[in-house]
Formats: sequence, C-alpha cells, structure tokens
Amino acid sequence: MNVPKIDLPRIVVIGCGFAGLKLCKKINTKNHQVVLLDKNNYHTFQPLMYQVASAGVEPDSIIYPIRKVFKGKKNFHFRMTEVKNVDTDSKTVHTSIGDIDYDHLVIATGAATNYFGNENIEQNSMPMKSLVEALNLRSLILQNFEKALNTKDLAERESLMNFVIVGAGATGVELAGALAELKKYVLPNDYPELDIRRMEIHLIEASGKVLGNMSEKASSKSEVFLRKMGVNIWLDTMVKDYDGHLITTNKNDFQSKTLIWAAGVKGAPTKGLNVELNHSNRIVVDEFNKIAGLENVYAIGDVSSVETANTPRGHAMLASVAEQQGKQLGKNFNRISAGKEMQPFKYSDKGTMATIGRNLAVVDLSFIQFGGIFAWITWMFVHLMLLVDFRNRLIVFMNWAWSYVNYDKGTRLIVREYKKEAVSLSVNKKEEIIKDESLSVKLS
Repeated sequence: MNVPKIDLPRIVVIGCGFAGLKLCKKINTKNHQVVLLDKNNYHTFQPLMYQVASAGVEPDSIIYPIRKVFKGKKNFHFRMTEVKNVDTDSKTVHTSIGDIDYDHLVIATGAATNYFGNENIEQNSMPMKSLVEALNLRSLILQNFEKALNTKDLAERESLMNFVIVGAGATGVELAGALAELKKYVLPNDYPELDIRRMEIHLIEASGKVLGNMSEKASSKSEVFLRKMGVNIWLDTMVKDYDGHLITTNKNDFQSKTLIWAAGVKGAPTKGLNVELNHSNRIVVDEFNKIAGLENVYAIGDVSSVETANTPRGHAMLASVAEQQGKQLGKNFNRISAGKEMQPFKYSDKGTMATIGRNLAVVDLSFIQFGGIFAWITWMFVHLMLLVDFRNRLIVFMNWAWSYVNYDKGTRLIVREYKKEAVSLSVNKKEEIIKDESLSVKLS
C-alpha cells in the first residue's frame, strides 16, 4: 500500500462510521500519522437511511466524501479498500490493495444485520444496514406497485401491497411511519388505478412493546401514533420463517412479497483477531477501549462492548455512544503523545428520540419525556445539526419542507431494478452438477 513511512507513530483505523470519523477528526496529526481504511469513499448518516428507503430524501443527502471531511489535515491518509484480515503478531493489516503495518490499530467496523441463524429469512428478506440496501428497498417498494398495477390476480396484488417490518425499534417504527405516510399522501396520486386502501403495513415485535429501549411513555405514545396512522402492530410475535411469499410466526401467517428485517444487529469484527466476543458478536474491551491480550489494539463503536462493573453488558449500539467513544479515544492518543495517562470512557446519555410521521415524534431526555409536534421539531433540528456538512443540512431541510407543504415525496425513482439473488437455486444447481460429475466418473 502506497503510504509514506515517516518518523511518527502510525495509527491505522478500520472503518469510517460515527466512531471512526470522530476519532480521526480528534487525533492531533502533528504527533501521529493516521491511515483510515474503508470499503466506501463516503461517510453515511445512518439515522436517516430509512428516508432514502421510503423515497423521502436522495442518497447524496445523507452521505459525505471522506476525503472532503479531512481535506487539509496533515499526516492523514485515506485508502478505499476491503480489509481481509489482521495479523496482530506482525502488526500488519492485509487489504485488497496491499498490506500496511501499524503502531496502533483501531477497529471501528460497525455492525451487520443479525438474522439469528435463520438462513431463509437472510436469503429472502430485505435488510437496511447500508446505503445500497436502502436503495434496493426503495426500488423494490416502487417495483411492487408497478407489478400490482399490471396483475389481475387479487391475491398476488395484495401480496405485493403488503409490507411486513420485523423489529419495532427506532428503525422499524420510523420506517413503518414513513410507509404509512406514503400510503396516505403519495401513492393514491401516483397510482389512481390501484385501491391503495388495500395496502397493509404490519410491524412485528418479539417483545411486549415498541421502542423497547425508550421510556414507557414514549413507547405507548408511539404505539398510539402508529395505530392511528393505520399500521398493524403485532407484539409478542416471533417470525419463524419466510420463503419470499409466506411469513410464518408463532401467532399468524402473512402473505407478503416484502419482509423488511429490522429486528437486530450484531458486531462485524475484522477477521484474524483472536479476541473475546460477547453474545452480540461484539469485541469486549476495557474502559479505555483496549482489547485484552493484544498490544496497542482498540475497538470502538458498534463493534465494541465496554464491559465494566458499571456496564456488564456494554452500552447500546447507538450513534451517540460511537461518537463519544471515538472522541474519547482520540483525546487519549493525544494524551499519550503528551506523556499523560489515558482517561477512561464514560458515556454521557443525552437522551433518545424517534419520529413516527408528520408532526409526530417521541423524545426521552434525562429530565423530561414528551411527544407530538414539539418532539417532531426537536427530532428534525437535532438530526439536521448532526449531518456532516451545511450542504447536506440544506438539501435535507428543503426536502422536508417541500414534503411538508405539498404532502409529497419527490424522489420516487427506480434508478436500477432490484432483483433478489436466487441463492437457493444456485445451491441446487451446484448439487445437480456434483451429482452429474459423480455419475460421469462412475460411467467412465
């Protein structure tokens, strides 16, 4: 890998999510050389990914070029590459464009969708953990209505117009609300030949309430909001199987061409690390985000779990936790270069919030919980301010303002047709080939 070797300690950071971004911004590169590796050349603002999937905003509104973020930062290098594995003995990171050695290594690879071992659900459902997956979901939703318009089979039409979301956390709740708004304000105008009233939105949750990580007040309010918007909520319901057409649960079965999986995430650690992982596949780290048994190797963000006496199960996998971890570790690298001791990470919970729809949101702060239009304005303001760049804030705000005034979402584009990969078919074909080959050997 073509990175200059200089007389400064080299910090290699894998991943430019919230944690990796904050870390690299905080490190004083007068005292360290920083090399950031990521498979994409942009940072994604994941809290608004559901709006891309529901045609609320364009993808370029929630992403920002990594090189532009760090423009002018000395001794900083970004390389777009896939990390294959890490060799902690030789202190080397092996990537698709070459190897690079490190003095300090930071794993900030984030999280992946957790299917809890159900291969059929993994193969047939729609995840929404990356920008590409969000765009795929947007295409599929719109394609379903195009197909529904052309079929004469009523059962097929209803299956195309039924949307089932599994997982009533923030992502599931916000996506359900966005689809309900599409049903009420947008789709009747786009498809006047379809009876959009037959469109069904089902939100399935294995636990006994929606927004389980928020207060009882926020949970009950959001449930009331969703039901008023026409969302069917199924609590204490577990999805057992999905074959692309039939969703099987412990209570009811659903016919749907679209199952959106928002039921959980797990850590996505880099290969080659011989480390302790917890029940969520996250790397267990100490209060300084150091990985036990490895020299100068750290983990931050969703891929890490700070397990101490005060946090035995680690912190929640939230953007706010990731940002604070990245910022604190950056400060600690600066303290190391100044000959000072590292300071432990302490999470400051500033509250959680979720939006349900037009003028509807819930906010939990340490001193107050509230919902409705004021919560909705609070949610919008906070998310606008968290976007990386002023241009992104302006574009997102203009999109929101346009949608609010005109009851419309202007990004209903099928830029590329989405087709599910026929994984099971390829497996069957492979088995047939193996049988054919074994038969030919016997015949010969």
